[in-house]
Amino acid sequence: MSSLSAHPDDYGALSPQGVLNPTAGKGASSLSSKVSAVLSASYADTEFRESLALLDDRQVHSTSETRRTLRLDLQKEVIDSNGEIIDEFAKVAQQLRRIGNTMSKLNASYQEIKTQITGAQGATSSALGEASQLLSQRRQIEKKQALLKKFNESFILSPDETAALTLTSEPVDDRFFSALQKAKRISQDCEVLLGFEKQTLGLEVMEQTSKQLNLGFQKLYRWVQREFKTLNLENPQLGSSIRRALRVLAERSTLFQNCLDSFAETREHVLSDSFHAALTGNSGTGAPVASVKPIELAAHDTLRYVGDMLAWAHSAAVGEREALEVLFISDGDEIAKGIQAGRENEVWRLAAEEDEAPAHFDAAAALNELVDRDMSGAARLLRQRVEQVIQTNEEVILAYKLANLLNFYKSTFSRLLSASSSLVEVLGALETEALRQFRSLARDHVATLQGDFQHMPADLRPPDFFTDALEQLSAIMATYETSLTAADDREADFEPVLAEVFDPFISGCANMAQASKVPSNSIFFLNCLLAARSTLTRYTFTRPHVLQLEEKMGKQRALLVDSQYQFLRNESGLDPLISSLETVKQQSNRKDLQSLEALQPSELTHASQTLDNFLPAALMDAVENLHRLQDSKMAREVTEQAAERFCADFERVEEMLMMVDEQEDEDEDGDGQRLRALFPRTSGEIRVLLS
Repeated sequence: MSSLSAHPDDYGALSPQGVLNPTAGKGASSLSSKVSAVLSASYADTEFRESLALLDDRQVHSTSETRRTLRLDLQKEVIDSNGEIIDEFAKVAQQLRRIGNTMSKLNASYQEIKTQITGAQGATSSALGEASQLLSQRRQIEKKQALLKKFNESFILSPDETAALTLTSEPVDDRFFSALQKAKRISQDCEVLLGFEKQTLGLEVMEQTSKQLNLGFQKLYRWVQREFKTLNLENPQLGSSIRRALRVLAERSTLFQNCLDSFAETREHVLSDSFHAALTGNSGTGAPVASVKPIELAAHDTLRYVGDMLAWAHSAAVGEREALEVLFISDGDEIAKGIQAGRENEVWRLAAEEDEAPAHFDAAAALNELVDRDMSGAARLLRQRVEQVIQTNEEVILAYKLANLLNFYKSTFSRLLSASSSLVEVLGALETEALRQFRSLARDHVATLQGDFQHMPADLRPPDFFTDALEQLSAIMATYETSLTAADDREADFEPVLAEVFDPFISGCANMAQASKVPSNSIFFLNCLLAARSTLTRYTFTRPHVLQLEEKMGKQRALLVDSQYQFLRNESGLDPLISSLETVKQQSNRKDLQSLEALQPSELTHASQTLDNFLPAALMDAVENLHRLQDSKMAREVTEQAAERFCADFERVEEMLMMVDEQEDEDEDGDGQRLRALFPRTSGEIRVLLS
C-alpha cells in the first residue's frame, strides 16, 4: 500500500556505512526496533486492515511530511470532534433546564387541582352513592321490562292477532295463518314452562292458547266448508289460500276428515249430474245442455254405447285425480305431515304404548280413495246402465266383447286408483255378469245345435255349425288379443272360454265321426281338426289346445295309415298269405311251410295274378280313398306310410318264399315246383309301382 511504502532515504540507515558508523548506533537501534515492530505486526489483524483501509479512503500519500504530521493531524481531528460534542451537550443541558422548569409548574398545578378535587369529592360522595343505587335499580327494571316484552311476544297473542285468529268477521288471510302459527308455537313452548316447579303460569298460558287455537281451527273449518261449496275443480289455477288452509287443517284429523266427507259428497253429486248430462243431454233439473252430445243418441251399437260410458268415467276419474293432486299433493307432502302430526298429538295417541309405532299416512292412497268416493255416484249409474245392456244382449260374441271391454277398463282403473276401489269392484262385478251371460248364451247356442250333431256331411267337410263356431271363436280370440291380461296368464285365462265356445263343437264332431265307418270317420274328424288347428294357431295363448288337437290328429292319422295299409293288403290279394306267414313267423319250427294253404301252387298263382291286376292302379286307388281329406299333403304322407308298411310285409313274404325254395333244394327227394316261379314279383318292383 502507498501508506507503507518506504522512502529512499530510509534505506540509508541499512547501508554498510550506516552500520559501521559509530555515531549511528542509537539511530540503528531505533530503526531496528521499528523494523522489528513492523515485522512483528500481523497483517491479518482486523483493526490493522481497517486502519489501512481508512488511510486509503483519506487518500493519504506516504511522504516524509505526511508521516511527520499524520499523528498531529489525527489528534487535531479528535480535539475538533470533542469540541463539537461539548457544544451539543451544552444545548442539551439548556433544554433540560427548560423542561425542569416546565415540570415544576405542572407539579404545582397538579397539586392545586388535587386539592380542589379532594374537596369536591367529599362534598358529593353521598349524592354519588344514591345515584349508583338508582342506576342499578334502573338496570334491573329494564331487564325485567325486556323479559316481560319477550314473554309477551313469545307467549301472548296481541289483541290484533287474537281478533284475526278467532273472529269470524275477519278474513282468512296471511294475518290469520301467522296468528295460528304463533299460537301453535306458544302451545309447544308452554311445555318448557311446565318444566319449572311453579307451573301456574304455564298452565294458564296453555289453557288460554288452547282455547284460541280451537277457535281458530273452527273458524278455518267453517271457511273451508264454504269454499268447497263454490270450488271449481275445472279451474286450472286453484287458489293457493284453499291449499294452504287444507295443509293447516290437516293437523286436526277430525275436522279435516269432515271437510273431505263434505267435499266428496259435493263432488259425487256434481259428477253424477255430469254423467247424467253426458248420457241424456239434460242436466239434473231437466234443462238441456247444448254443449253436450248425448251418448245415448251418439252410440250406434251396444258396444259403442258401453265403451262411451266407460270412456267418460275414465276421463272423469283422470280429471278428478289431476285436480285433487293440485289441491292436495302439489305442495309436496305437507298435508301428510300435518295429518301425521295431528295423529301423534291426539289424546288416544298420547295414551298409547310407547313402543307402538304411529300409523303411516299414505297420501297417494288417500287421494285414490277420495277420487273413488267422488266417482261412486257415477259408478252406480254406470252399473245400472251396463247391467241393463248385458241382460238384454242375446249375442255370444257381443257378450264376450262386453266382458273384455269391462276387463280392460277394470285393469285401467286398477292402475289409476287401486285394485280395492269401489269403481274397480263395480267393473269386476259387471265383467263377471258379462261372462256369465256369455257362458249362458254359448250353452244355449250349443243346445240349439244338438240336432245338427247327428248328421255328418256327405263330402266329409266340417259341418256348417262348426265353421260358424270357428268364425265366432276367431272374433273372440281377436278381442282377447287386445286385452291387458299378463302374458304368463293368458293361456290359463282363455282356457274357460275355449271350454264354452270350442270344446262342445269339437266333441260333437268327434261323436259324429264315431257313428261313421272307416276311413270316413277319420277323414271327417281330421278335416274338423285341421280347420280348428288353422284357427287356433293364429294366437299364442291357444297353444295348449293346439297341442291337444295335434295329439288327436296323430291318432286319427294313425287310423288312416292302418286303413290304407289294410286296403293295400286286401286289394292286392296278399292278405291271406301275409296273415299265414305272420302266424308261422311266431313259431320256431318253419319246416312245415310247404303245408300252408296260402303257399299251395293254386293259391299262390291266384295271389300272384290278383297282385298283378292290382299294382298298375294301386297307388291311384289308395289316394282316391283319401281324396276327401282336405290336406292333400297329409293324404299323400299317409298313403306313403301305408305303402311302406305293405312293402315291408312283401319283403317278408319274399323271404319266406325263398326260404321254402331253399329247403326244397336241400331235400334230395324233393321234386316239387319252385314257389318263386309261381310268384315272381320282387320287393323292388313293388316299391317302384307304389312310389
